[in-house]
Amino acid sequence: MRIANTGETLREILNGHDSKRVLVPTMGALHEGHLVLMRSARNVAGPRGMVIVSIFVNPIQFDRAADLEAYPKPLEEDLAACEKEGVDVVFAPQTDAMYFADRSVTVTESLLSAGLCGATRPGHFDGVCTVVLKLFLISGCNAAVFGEKDFQQLAIIRRMIRDLDVPVKIIECPTVREHDGLAMSSRNVRLTSAQRADAPRIQRSLLAAAQCNDIPQILEIARAGIEASPLTCIDYLLLVDAETLQPATTLKRQAVLAVAVFYGDVRLIDHVII
Repeated sequence: MRIANTGETLREILNGHDSKRVLVPTMGALHEGHLVLMRSARNVAGPRGMVIVSIFVNPIQFDRAADLEAYPKPLEEDLAACEKEGVDVVFAPQTDAMYFADRSVTVTESLLSAGLCGATRPGHFDGVCTVVLKLFLISGCNAAVFGEKDFQQLAIIRRMIRDLDVPVKIIECPTVREHDGLAMSSRNVRLTSAQRADAPRIQRSLLAAAQCNDIPQILEIARAGIEASPLTCIDYLLLVDAETLQPATTLKRQAVLAVAVFYGDVRLIDHVII
């Protein structure tokens, strides 16, 4: 496994490799969910292709400085996990290798990013789109693998690919969960034992609500289930159209029941398809 810390070094490593390149963008603190993405990337790349994993805690997608500072960064453990999974190249740049001090260009999506996480995290998806496009360009990848847990992010990246004619195929993988149903996240390690024990209520509440066929009742059941715990604080709870991400007005089209919940200062997201 090769390790690159700058775009120039990554291009030098990849130079001459004309086989398929599949990128797995991550912010590190890797868990089983990330490993599933790597295995999917290997299946897409094949034995002769290149699996590239990026590990970069992207500062321009954080709306809270404290959240950026607290984000776990166990690089040595992450590199060991990548090597065990047979990753070909890890791209692990520092911030100054990704962004010029006087950078003045940002990629902005203006429709799908308006609600959900975008409504309460200003500038977040500008940061996501900018870094993802840069990673696509630096790696020269043919395909990239993302998890469905970040449903809005995935929809926005697909829209960016479409609108900017980016020649990268997006591969999506289902949400990977802990044994008790909690969606795997790098943020889970920051939960206290009491918060961690309580957090599976998020998925339970969404699944219970998804059994209904009335929009107000769906939202009422989900909210009641989550707010039954004194440990939770709902950031948002919305039922949106699966394609447009606008508030759902009918259940005749596929919809997404999506939520962001704070446990203290740890923000967890999850969703179910209805």
